[in-house]
Amino acid sequence: MTKLMTRRVFLATTGALALFAASLAPQHLMAQDKPVIRMSTPASDTDQRSVALATVFGPAIADFASYQPHYNSSLIAQGSELEAIASGDLEMSITSAQELANFFPEFSIFATGYVHQSAAHQVKVFNDPLMDPFKQKVEDELGIKLLAVMYLGKRHVNLRFPRSERDVMTPADLAGVNLRMPGSDAWMFLGKAIGANPTPVAFTEIYTALQTGAVDGQDNPLPTVVDAKFYEVTKQVSLTAHLVDLNYIALSKTVWDGLTAEQQAAVQKAADDTAETARQGQLAKEEELVAFLTEQGLDVYEPDLAAFRSHVQAQYVGSEFAKAWPEGVLDQINALGD
Repeated sequence: MTKLMTRRVFLATTGALALFAASLAPQHLMAQDKPVIRMSTPASDTDQRSVALATVFGPAIADFASYQPHYNSSLIAQGSELEAIASGDLEMSITSAQELANFFPEFSIFATGYVHQSAAHQVKVFNDPLMDPFKQKVEDELGIKLLAVMYLGKRHVNLRFPRSERDVMTPADLAGVNLRMPGSDAWMFLGKAIGANPTPVAFTEIYTALQTGAVDGQDNPLPTVVDAKFYEVTKQVSLTAHLVDLNYIALSKTVWDGLTAEQQAAVQKAADDTAETARQGQLAKEEELVAFLTEQGLDVYEPDLAAFRSHVQAQYVGSEFAKAWPEGVLDQINALGD
């Protein structure tokens, strides 16, 4: 009841703040009569998502809007982007299903281990009518339009222990391992589901936490492991592929509604093209990185995926997260699979 009331109070408050912010029409959000679309992301400027947004999205909307990226959570603290958009303090971000599940528990289905099967499956699911009620609820209650799905990669377990000390072949091998996870309930549940002790740490603090032993490991796609240089402070990667991870390109509905129909079409196409560019870049990069990480001295190996899959799915059956899933949606998602 407390969480529900908190959510209702937040939504009411941010709705009022958004109206107030809109009435002020701040000059810093206009550039030569063009709206400034500020993107806040915890990712670096070399991340595939960041590169695609800067090279595809920004130029595609340049005729009628000014795209302004802010990396490494330098504008808005990680985890606060949705609130910032809802309150009118930010125009754009990339958000996860896990973050959305904090407001709408049904979104946890898209953050469940072994539900999405591939990058292509993610796109099929996002563009299917089954997603319409999910998207509409985010628009109606947070004032945020989800434009496209971005492939973040398959998340794997990356530990600072050598394999000789901790050989991760089944979930039982992660018992007692303090595995860094983002701080939402959905992320914490996933960490437990794969057998670890989930420990919340901000993305920008992961490297130091691994270096000092504050955590034993972290889970991210291989491109993130390399981009953030986690391989410098870890010894192995168990290719658990426990989550085919994603982000949604999230835009303020107020900004969207202020565009002409032609501009809206251009923004949507820009988002779709950006997501596809980032997706292909991420897939290509994943293929190259096993060899790179091995060259850096890490053990990279595949565990017993069947053991992980059966264990993780069993954890969700009857859980509080599964109770929030709309009836039949999981079957629809599975039917769209490879």
